[in-house]
Amino acid sequence: MTLRRAELATFLRSRRVKLRPVEVGLPEGVRRRTPGLRRQEVAQLAGISVDYYVRLEQGRGAHPSGQVLAALARALLLGRDEREYLFRLAGLGPPPVAGPSAVVAPGMRHLIDAMTETPAYLADARYDVLAWNRLAGHFVGDLPTDDRNMIRWWFRQEASVPWTDAETLRFARDSVADLRAAYGRYPGDRELAELVTELLGVSPRFAALWAEHDVATRRPVVKRVAHPELGPLEFECRVLLVPESDQRLIVYTAAPGSPTREVFRRLGERIAG
Repeated sequence: MTLRRAELATFLRSRRVKLRPVEVGLPEGVRRRTPGLRRQEVAQLAGISVDYYVRLEQGRGAHPSGQVLAALARALLLGRDEREYLFRLAGLGPPPVAGPSAVVAPGMRHLIDAMTETPAYLADARYDVLAWNRLAGHFVGDLPTDDRNMIRWWFRQEASVPWTDAETLRFARDSVADLRAAYGRYPGDRELAELVTELLGVSPRFAALWAEHDVATRRPVVKRVAHPELGPLEFECRVLLVPESDQRLIVYTAAPGSPTREVFRRLGERIAG
C-alpha cells in the first residue's frame, strides 16, 4: 500500500480542528484564534514530538509507524472507520481489533425497549446475546444464563432442527458465513476461536457449512415457529448491523394484518399492562 502524504495531512488537520479541548481533558482557554486543538496539544496527547507532528500535517517527513498512527488515533478520538482510514492513508493495514464489543450503548438499549410490539434483541459479533426486550424474552429466554451464544445453542440442538426447510438452512448458512467474517476480523479473539473449535468437534452440520468458506453479511429470512405458548408463528427475521460496535440488532417483524402480528400486539399489550 502507498503512503498518501497529502491526503494524510489533510485528514489529520480536519480531525484536529473538529475537536474541542474539553473533549480530550484540556482547558478551553481564552486565546484560541482558531477552532480545535493546537498541533502541540495533539503531539503531547499522542506522545510524539511537535516537530514530527507538524511535518505530518505538512505532508512531509518520515513514514509514520503503526505505533505512531495508533497513538494519533487515540489522541484525536477517532472512531473505528476513521482509524482504519488513517492507517490506509499511511499505507498500512489497520491493526486487528482485540475482540467483539459487548458494551450495550444506552441509545441501543432505549431503542430495543421502545419496540413494544416487535421482538428485538442485540448480539455481538460472536452471536452472544447482550440485551433483549420483554417480547423477545419469549424467544431467547430459553438460552442458558451462563452461555447466551445463539450459534452454539442452534447447532447443539441440530438433531431437532428441520434442515429440510429452505429458510432454516439459509438461516444457518448465513449465520456461519457471518461468524466466519467475524473470525477474520478478530484473529486474536480467544473466545471466538474456542467457539469455532468446539462446534467443529460437536456439530457435523456446522463443520460442513464452515468448510464451504462462505463469508457474507446477513439477509432476512422467513421463520416459522411452533411456539409452545404462543402457537404457530410466521415472521421475517431481520439482522441489522450496528456499524460502530459491530453488533447485530435482530428483529422479528410480522406482516400487517397477519395472525402473528396480532399475537405480537396482544402480547405487547399484556406485558405493558
